[in-house]
Amino acid sequence: MNGPKHKLCTKLSSTYLRKWWITIVVAAALIIGGIVVACEFSVLIDAVVDRMVALRPGAKTFGWWAKPPVEPRISLYIYNVTNADDFLSNGSKAIVDEVGPYVYSETWEKVNIVSNDNGTLSYNLRKIYTFREDLSVGPEDDVVIVPNIPMLSATSQSKHAARFLRLAMASIMDILKIKPFVQVSVGQLLWGYEDPLLKLAKDVVPKEQKLPYEEFGLLYGKNGTSSDRVTVNTGVDDIEKYGIIDKFNGRTHLPHWTTDNCNRLDGTDGSIFPPHIDHDRVLYVYDKDLCRLLPLVFEKEVVTSNEVPGYRFTPPEWVFADVDSHPDNMCFCPAGKPSCSPNGLFNVSLCQYDSPIMLSFPHFYLADDSLRTQVDGISPPQKEKHQFFFDVQPKMGTTLRVRARIQINLAVSQVFDIKQVANFPDIIFPILWFEEGIDSLPDEVTDLMRFAEQVPPKIRVGLIVGLCALGVVLLLLSTFCLIRNSHRQSTLHLEGSNYLATAQVDMNKKQNKDNQPARY
Repeated sequence: MNGPKHKLCTKLSSTYLRKWWITIVVAAALIIGGIVVACEFSVLIDAVVDRMVALRPGAKTFGWWAKPPVEPRISLYIYNVTNADDFLSNGSKAIVDEVGPYVYSETWEKVNIVSNDNGTLSYNLRKIYTFREDLSVGPEDDVVIVPNIPMLSATSQSKHAARFLRLAMASIMDILKIKPFVQVSVGQLLWGYEDPLLKLAKDVVPKEQKLPYEEFGLLYGKNGTSSDRVTVNTGVDDIEKYGIIDKFNGRTHLPHWTTDNCNRLDGTDGSIFPPHIDHDRVLYVYDKDLCRLLPLVFEKEVVTSNEVPGYRFTPPEWVFADVDSHPDNMCFCPAGKPSCSPNGLFNVSLCQYDSPIMLSFPHFYLADDSLRTQVDGISPPQKEKHQFFFDVQPKMGTTLRVRARIQINLAVSQVFDIKQVANFPDIIFPILWFEEGIDSLPDEVTDLMRFAEQVPPKIRVGLIVGLCALGVVLLLLSTFCLIRNSHRQSTLHLEGSNYLATAQVDMNKKQNKDNQPARY
């Protein structure tokens, strides 16, 4: 009864079973694949983003970095002094009238780019400013009255010099008819005017001590190609260093402050940051005029006008705090605690040829209110108008929107031996404030950001659902077929057993019949 037909059925059944067990293995592999995608797909996408943003010559992102396809603007607001004579003669509180904005559009380009063997690029930055009278409150010819910064810097520096030097300085200022306030045009204040003290210094100061300019202007020498040589990491070898400054004019640290940590330069220029940013990351920006590395901490999530999600980063409230409020800022007081800045100010005189320049946020935002009320005419600060912030796309580390808002102040010291300033009290005198930044990026850039932000998560979900669903369907189908086959095999086995039993009975009957004796 175990003939060829039975063997064929057994063989077909074995093949059938093997096929469905293979299907179960495939189903399990698909489900495991879905789990792997859930866990590791983000790692793959991050690797793709890392390769895409790294600064490789010839790549699209390299072109955007070298010549940003944006039009930054700088808007300046000048504190015009309206009662200079009364302030000097009668001791009245100074009254200022904020005039502005005076707007300039900018074009940025990195030139003289050289690739270095250690995964860095060196360049010079070219900035071109173009006045936008259509966006400004008036022409560059508008006249303002402001403190005479070269004169007041010289008198304040002479406070602790020998008395005969201060008297000599007073005589020179008499001869040159130099006064504590100057009447200049907006263009002159920003881009330069001939100052008699600087002109005199050119002739009498030793060559090694001469200033590198002959005119005075708050933006003097900045319209063109900078002589500063900047070296940054490309991110090709280490994406965590992407865009971070390696050297500035050959230096890895500033020479001004008391600790290596405060002298660090390892920030970016603010246009890019290492990608994959989370809420806990502290970003760092370095700008020569800030004289330090500026930390930025997460404030909130934002969405730009191009519908690109981003994170807003702002300086922490302690960044310009006094040492009593934030002892870590003691490193920015190289002459000891008496030389430390008041709360809300930062002394950059070491970067400004010892001119007593103090930086703050506009309208003394986050500073002691007593600084604002030293003069009349400055309204209370408003976060929306005066906060410094960067909006950054977290996945790619690209800056989406910027408002770099800074106020320039002059720390004037009263010097009684110099009659021209004998009535000029110790005061932090505000000069102007500005905001520099960009509103948005071109569609070509934001489209790429939206793709990087929105498409990979959808692909990930699709793959997870697709792989797991297909795996589950195949697993259920194969399990059902195996169970059905098992029942079929049981039925066939039972039918075969019955058939054998019946055949055995018939055979026994036949044998019994054959064994009976014949009857005659």
